Amino acid sequence: MKRGERTIGRPTNKHIGREAMKTAKMDLVIALAIGMTTLCLAGCGKPESAPTATAAAPAAQKPAAPSGAATEKAGEKPAEHGEGEALKLSAEAIEAAGIKVEELAAQEISEQLIVTATIRPNQDRITHVAPRVPGRIVKVQANLGDQVKAGQTLAVLDSLEVGEAHSAYLQAKTQLAVTKADFERAEKLHGDQIIAQKDHLRAHAEYDKAKASFTAAGDKLRMLGVHATPADDGRAVSTFPLSTPFAGTVIEKHAILGELAPPDKHVFTVADLSRLWIEANLFEKDLGRVKIGAEAMVTVDAYPGESFQGKLTYIAAVVDKETRTVQARVEVANPGGRLKPEMFATASIRTSGTSGIADKDKALLLPQEAVVLMQGQPTAFVAEDGGFEPRVVELGDKLRDKVVIKNGLKAGERVVTAGTYALKARMLKSQIGDSH
Repeated sequence: MKRGERTIGRPTNKHIGREAMKTAKMDLVIALAIGMTTLCLAGCGKPESAPTATAAAPAAQKPAAPSGAATEKAGEKPAEHGEGEALKLSAEAIEAAGIKVEELAAQEISEQLIVTATIRPNQDRITHVAPRVPGRIVKVQANLGDQVKAGQTLAVLDSLEVGEAHSAYLQAKTQLAVTKADFERAEKLHGDQIIAQKDHLRAHAEYDKAKASFTAAGDKLRMLGVHATPADDGRAVSTFPLSTPFAGTVIEKHAILGELAPPDKHVFTVADLSRLWIEANLFEKDLGRVKIGAEAMVTVDAYPGESFQGKLTYIAAVVDKETRTVQARVEVANPGGRLKPEMFATASIRTSGTSGIADKDKALLLPQEAVVLMQGQPTAFVAEDGGFEPRVVELGDKLRDKVVIKNGLKAGERVVTAGTYALKARMLKSQIGDSH
């Protein structure tokens, strides 16, 4: 081949390498496309697997769900959410759980206004015992909590003023005796015309003066609260007793032996706790529902399940401008002194029935602890067929420690009134076990 001629049809090494790379890439793309096509054909062409006989059999045997009308018995409702099979327990388990069952019966109720309150002493039967004159305490005869009688000595005091007053009383008493004798002698002598009329009148005047002085001295002793009894030897007495005017309980004591007791500070406080005041505040909206004389029941946390009967005796004439409430008072008997002043209490005052419950109406009542929440719904347990069945109930008003059952239970059914939470725990435990 001559220089300068071009070669046609023979590729160089460089061209051969490029062509080889292009060919390899095309082969790879073709291979991938063939593989994807094969997979798609295999998947699309595979027929759907028919259900096996074992799988289809239960479906064929399962009956159609009956309608509510077909399954309901006359007067019965289908099971509500929260109701289930009865939980069966042995007698030992029932006793260990503290489960109590009572027959549900309609009880007479009336509308109640429930308010929180504080127990106070009867202010008409409380006294702060203090001396009328300064005196030093020489004897203490009563302690906190003592039950004292009317007129009983609580402490003995020694007073200079009392000693002076008693001395003046004894002098007046002696002077009275002297003037009385002089007057009686003058009267006899005047009757015998031995002495003149003026001497007789003078003796009479001295006697009247002595009687007045004696009376004044006795009155002063009585104002000081001291008896006019001299000592055994006839001398004046400077000590005097500090006593209570009525029977009650010593609720305060400030008597310290040897200390001076001034008239402006009480030494003892005695309260008659046989009847107490239950002080509460009523809202304006409730004033039209209550009236003085209404019956009331008082409960305290110290005696669960027990109530004390009383009456509404006072409603304030003005409204507190800050709280917008009216002070009210329930007076209640306190047998045995079980209620203590400053206790917190709950007062249920009978109203006129203006909020929907007629006065002295009847309703089904359960203790509040007999109703628990299960699946978010209030539930009670009914004892039947040897077990305990949870029953969804509709609640009404709360009356003290009980609640009105509006729906879900009926009179005559045996309902769990204690141990409900133990039943709830056992039922939840059994449900968790069944789910596994």
